Amino acid sequence: MTLWQLIGGAVILYYAIKAIVAASKQQVKKVSQPSSENEIRVTMTTSNRVVANSNRDDDDLATFSISYGYDEEKSKNKAPGKWIKPGEPIIIKGEEYSSGNFYFGGKLSSLDGYGVEASLVDDSLKVENKPSSFEDESLGYWPKFISLTPKGRGAFLNWLAGNRADPETPLGYVFIYFYGLERRITVDSINQTVQDTEFKALFDEVLRLQGIYGSSRSFSNYATRLLEIMCLLRPHVVSHPELERSPKRDSLLFKHRLATTVSEGKPVHAELALAWIRFYPDYNLKKPARRCGYEFNQMFTRIYSEKYGGGIIVKPNKTRLKIAYHPASSSLHGISFPQQDLPDPSHLKGPVNKLIAIADECTSELDAYSRYLAKPDTSRTDIEALLLLPDDLGDLGASLGLGKFKKWAGDAISTKNGLVNVEEFWVYTKSPLPSKINKKEAELIQNLAQKVGYGIAPDTRYHHAKTSVDGMLVLFSEGHGKYFEPSKAFSEVGMALRLGAMVATIDSHVDQAELISLTQLIDHDANLSPTEKRSLHAYLVWRLNTPSNATGLKGRVKLLGKTEKSAVSRILVGVAMADGKIDPEEIKQLEKLYTLLGLDKTLVTRDIHGMSSSKAGLGPSSSQSETSAPASPSFQLNESILAIHESETKDVQSMLGAIFMEDEAAGEPNEAAVNTAAEVEPGIDKQHYSLFESLIGKDKWSRDEVEAVCRDSGLMLSGALEVINDWSFDKVDAAVLEEDGDAIYVDQEIVEEIEG
Repeated sequence: MTLWQLIGGAVILYYAIKAIVAASKQQVKKVSQPSSENEIRVTMTTSNRVVANSNRDDDDLATFSISYGYDEEKSKNKAPGKWIKPGEPIIIKGEEYSSGNFYFGGKLSSLDGYGVEASLVDDSLKVENKPSSFEDESLGYWPKFISLTPKGRGAFLNWLAGNRADPETPLGYVFIYFYGLERRITVDSINQTVQDTEFKALFDEVLRLQGIYGSSRSFSNYATRLLEIMCLLRPHVVSHPELERSPKRDSLLFKHRLATTVSEGKPVHAELALAWIRFYPDYNLKKPARRCGYEFNQMFTRIYSEKYGGGIIVKPNKTRLKIAYHPASSSLHGISFPQQDLPDPSHLKGPVNKLIAIADECTSELDAYSRYLAKPDTSRTDIEALLLLPDDLGDLGASLGLGKFKKWAGDAISTKNGLVNVEEFWVYTKSPLPSKINKKEAELIQNLAQKVGYGIAPDTRYHHAKTSVDGMLVLFSEGHGKYFEPSKAFSEVGMALRLGAMVATIDSHVDQAELISLTQLIDHDANLSPTEKRSLHAYLVWRLNTPSNATGLKGRVKLLGKTEKSAVSRILVGVAMADGKIDPEEIKQLEKLYTLLGLDKTLVTRDIHGMSSSKAGLGPSSSQSETSAPASPSFQLNESILAIHESETKDVQSMLGAIFMEDEAAGEPNEAAVNTAAEVEPGIDKQHYSLFESLIGKDKWSRDEVEAVCRDSGLMLSGALEVINDWSFDKVDAAVLEEDGDAIYVDQEIVEEIEG
């Protein structure tokens, strides 16, 4: 024995004694197999042979596990150990075994020359028949067939004779079997004694075992590592796409793929970039990325491709890649693999920082969607969830349930000018029809249409009007877009369309000439953008198919001066005359509208005559008699509206926009007024908001303290916390207060989000 061996043995013995002393003071947990290679382990047998693994785990805590085995029984079998292939029958203790995949014989040394191969099945050793569920102390850390008790060997052989699929089997037996597979793959196959067909069968067998016993993190990790090595040894025979997409932090397969890509000067494509961000040890994916893994992957690859096309180019670095395999079997210490001369760029910070920026962007975009899915009884197919999906994942929303709605809406636009019933539309929200369309319902309608790329009229954000449950909606292509801001001209023309529609629908019939005139009002206005024109066309269709509502106009028209009232009257008369005639019934209805708007109804016939005379070249005259004679058929509304733009009073247009904003339906309270009176913020009243402000002063309160504050405010504790948390959910999709026994905690991160 060399000097270095003596020193090494002394060091190992020191740690063993230290561990035994510690074990005498506390209960030692029995471990059947290490959870990973990254732990300090000491294993002793009664023969005083000590085996140690002196690495550290991720949390830098050193742990010692002691297991007490039995003296290895002396084998009388002189036959060399050989590999038994599947389909090759063999008799052990009178029983036939035909499934193979194990070493059989009496002589097969460990790779380092110390001891016998752990998986070697030796039929000269004592065996007692026991079911595969049997377990005793001999099935300890790094188990070996030769060190099992006779009963333990019987249990292992019974498992080996069966289908090797009982998930309740003690894991130590599975590891003994796994050691044999590991040796066949990492030793025999490198020596070219394993054909490709057998290699593929061994790969499938390891996959099968992982599927059954993978609930053990230890076994799953060792199986994953072996599968990766197999992919590296014979990539032309086996592959594992899932391991390539989602590598573990110690993935050799990923490091080799990245190294090869960089060495060949190829760009790091999106899938490999995504694997890199998962592999990188100094970055942890945040909760939205973990909870919504599929959505995160889709979004990351799309944004990466948009920014970097085929991928970023990484220059080869000086650090070289080293393929080092940590076996599960104690018989395989010292195993080595052929090394390729490749760079190891896996820990480079420069390129990874670019990937982190994209990952953080995706995480932020998915935050609201993730928080919704965190709530109880929610699903990815909920309409609320689909509406929270980032726009970049619109096609994913279509596959999850918005596809049918998009097709229905598209058909309505192409065949019915976008005109649909609210009740018909509401079916696609997958919720019961409400009793009325309030702010929340209106926003749901708008957001649902916008999510599939369409717009809606009326849109309460831009048209200053809302529909009713038994009313109509109008869909239009492309929609308003995410950053739409209506211009002054948009508001002015919108108000003019409202007035025009009121007159055009007097007789419950819209003449084609009237429709053309109102349409020209939109098309001929050079100040409107294409988006604004599409929106106003939809709004006009809705106005012409919705009963006129003059609520609020009478009171507001009092703000108009003489010039503004004249402009309004020209709009009303101009629309009525657009079809080239004025019927007595229309005159009567115009008189009602004049009265409603605070205008003198006797001016109706005068204005009709004056406008007719003007178009006929006679000039206006207030002395001519009242008439119902038809106006010139060539009269067009846009010329009348043009007079507004050329009015001496520049305030006419803006005054129209301010006056004809639609009020809430008669009898309903004004929502803004209610909020102003009772709420300091939407969704919460002054009392509860004051309580909220009081509580955010510190992170933790006792229940008694909060109850005292609530009593002073005239509030009940449980109800107050519920109100504040409901409001918090509405604002940021998370609760700001949490009860835990007699303590109440304030989530300051949520407070920051609420306060924006």
